[in-house]
Order: sequence, then C-alpha cells, then structure tokens
Amino acid sequence: MDSAVHTMLAETWFGLIGLMLVFYVVTDGFDLGIGILTLFRRKSSERDVMVQSIGHVWDANETWLVVLGGALFGAFPAAYALVMENLYLPVMALIAGLIMRGAAIGFRHSVDHGPLWDKVFGLGSLIAALSQGVVLGKLITGLAPGNAALGFVVVAAIGVVAGYCLLGATYLVNKTSGVVEQWARRISLLSAVFTVAAAALLTLATWFSSEVGHARWMQPGVMHVLIALGVASVIAFALIMASLYLGSSKGPFRASVALFLISFAGLAISLFPYFIPGKLGILEAASDSTTLAFMLIGIGLVFPVMIGYNLYQYHIFRGKLAGDARAGE
Repeated sequence: MDSAVHTMLAETWFGLIGLMLVFYVVTDGFDLGIGILTLFRRKSSERDVMVQSIGHVWDANETWLVVLGGALFGAFPAAYALVMENLYLPVMALIAGLIMRGAAIGFRHSVDHGPLWDKVFGLGSLIAALSQGVVLGKLITGLAPGNAALGFVVVAAIGVVAGYCLLGATYLVNKTSGVVEQWARRISLLSAVFTVAAAALLTLATWFSSEVGHARWMQPGVMHVLIALGVASVIAFALIMASLYLGSSKGPFRASVALFLISFAGLAISLFPYFIPGKLGILEAASDSTTLAFMLIGIGLVFPVMIGYNLYQYHIFRGKLAGDARAGE
C-alpha cells in the first residue's frame, strides 16, 4: 500500500485508540472515583450504597482498558514498547490497583473482614488513579527527566484523582438519595474546583515549558480551536456548578462528562502528530498497512457490540437506586 493509505490508516487508528481511551476514562473514571470516595465514609451502610451504585457496570467498564492495550500493542507496537520500557512501574501499579479493586468487591461482604476489604477497595482505586495520572504526565512531557517534568507529573496525578472524584461524586448524585447524595453534591463542588485548577496549571506549564507543545499550539488554526475548547470548558464548569446549585440529579454528571471530553479533545489536538511528544510520531510508531487494515476489520466488528452492550446496560440500570439508597439517614 502507498504512503497516503498508510498515513490514513495510522491516523485512523490514532483516533480509534483515542476514542477507546475516552470510553475508558469516562466509564471507569467514575468507578475509580467512587472507590476513592469510599475512603471518606465511616458507615458501612453508606459504603454499601456507593459500591452498589457501580456493582452492575464496573467490570464491563474496565473492558475498555483491555481492548485499549491490545489495540495499542497491535497498531502501534513501537509506542507500546517505549511506554512499557519507561513506565513499567506505574503500569504495574495500575494493574495491581485494579486487582485490589476486583478482589475487594468480591470479599467486602465478609463478616469478619468487611471494613478491611473496603479499605483495600478504596486504596486500590486511589493507586489506579494515581498511576494513570503518572502515565499521563510522563507521556505529555515526552518522558523527560528533571524537576520541572516531575512537578508536571505530580500535578497531572492530582488532577486525574480530582477528576475521577468529580465523575464519581456526580454519578452518586445521579444514582443515590439522602445523606450520600447530599454529601456527594458537596464533594462534587470541591472536586470540580481542584480538577479545573490542575488543568489550568498543566495548560500554563505546557505553554511555558514544552517546546513541542508550544510549537504545536502556534501552528495555523490550532490556537483558534484550543481557545474555543477553553471557552467550552468554562461553560461546562459553569454548568456543573449551576446544576449542583439548582438541585439537578443528571445535570452534574453530564456536565462533568462534557468537561472530560473537551479536555481530552484539547489533549489530542496538542499531541498530534506525535504519539509521545518529541520522542515518537504516529507514523513512526504504526504497524505496517496490512496489519492496520486487518485490525480495522476486527475492531469494526467488536466496537459496535461493546458500545451497544454498554448503552443497553446503562439503560437497564438507569435511575436512582431503590431500597437502601438512603442509607445513613
């Protein structure tokens, strides 16, 4: 196949992997956020409600991470190798955190050790979120060493934790009632402020300290799109605050998801055409055209099934929890 076709296939797969990442971050993001938030509730009845709110979806949400890893390995093996070579520890910590979560959900109903497994669930969620933040920060900085890059990674990790807490808290607003809902509304406000503050710091750091990022932003037309996305993010933040103030149940979560989507769009535009800024471009990292085309057929069959199943799942379990959803009152 000629270079134009190869470029088209590589960029298509870059977009598809980005889409898988969006699905994972949004769906498993609120799972992880709720897990982190369970660390701050003392009553087991309230933790039960929080876990119950995700009990029917958490394992399906993590499927997106499995598909994402497989797609990255097949479509961009050079990127997969570079990431694993340099980020082995945070990736292993991420997997360990997810294992802790899965085991804890299975054993948290133990009569003798239930509270202990609740802590394992919360800590596993926190470890997974922090690990993802470290990976994100390292990739954006192009795996650069030094204190400045370390500071960027720390802020990215805090931002991911705050963002997941925002998704988790607003999801609880949508799914629960009573004490848990009212507490989740307060946490949503705090998490939204921390999330936006971290995003603003990372944006400023990219502008002033990243030569690759600065050069990309200065390309014709890019800054205009980023400014539009910045305005959209401010609107999304305002909608989160307004919907929480007005007592909406669905509005806060929808606005939080919109904020994540806008932020991810800005990140994708800033990275393109690099897979890892200054280290590895999309075309350099991509497999040969035959492999990309063959994989495209496979994902074309799998993608609709996964998306359809997720949509059906959320449709079936829509609405607030019944029965003990008002635990703690």
